[in-house]
Amino acid sequence: MRVLVIEDDLKMSRLIREGLELSGHAVECEQAGPRGVDRSVAQPFDAIVLDVMLPGMDGFETCRRIRQRGIWTPILMLTARDSVDDRVAGLDAGSDDYLVKPFSFAELLARLRALDRRGDARGTDIIAVGNLRLDRSERRVWRDEHEVELTRREFDLLDALMQSPGRAFERHELLDRAWADDLDTQSNVVDQYIRYLRNKIDRPFDANSIETVRGVGYRIKATPNA
Repeated sequence: MRVLVIEDDLKMSRLIREGLELSGHAVECEQAGPRGVDRSVAQPFDAIVLDVMLPGMDGFETCRRIRQRGIWTPILMLTARDSVDDRVAGLDAGSDDYLVKPFSFAELLARLRALDRRGDARGTDIIAVGNLRLDRSERRVWRDEHEVELTRREFDLLDALMQSPGRAFERHELLDRAWADDLDTQSNVVDQYIRYLRNKIDRPFDANSIETVRGVGYRIKATPNA
């Protein structure tokens, strides 16, 4: 698993990182809520370990902002506070699980494995980025209240972009996600389908949500209607 740890206590952060890496996981760490939110948007993770007692922006607000950015990576919250109200606040903020300090590292690993088995199914039927909305179960897309008709490939490409708003995807990444069943497809087909998408979800609505990132590929703005 690729895990993001948002924890301001350097000793605790180091212990979690070393333990996860010894168990074969890749780990990135942040000490503050705002940087954790930005990192969760910029890179794909399989799970996020989030401390509640962060300076400035606490873990509850950090969790809310991650969800507001359209990121539905499973979140495991860590805290020394064990009241029912705190657990409810964490779940209401969008977390998937709650682990009280001090904890057994074996339990932390077990909970992360459980979240990994569940995947990021929570909330992923509908993804909203600004006024752009995508329903995976029905494979439908709307800009505000206007439904936009997309082909299968266009939908899969938009789905990949909307999973991580603000993140720049390389062409080969988008090719892997939207054309996984067609190994002979060339990377330049991504450019062609980006044009198709822009003609359907952006230009008719005077929007500019899909950006070209020079030397990299493409990304969708975190607030595409802005």
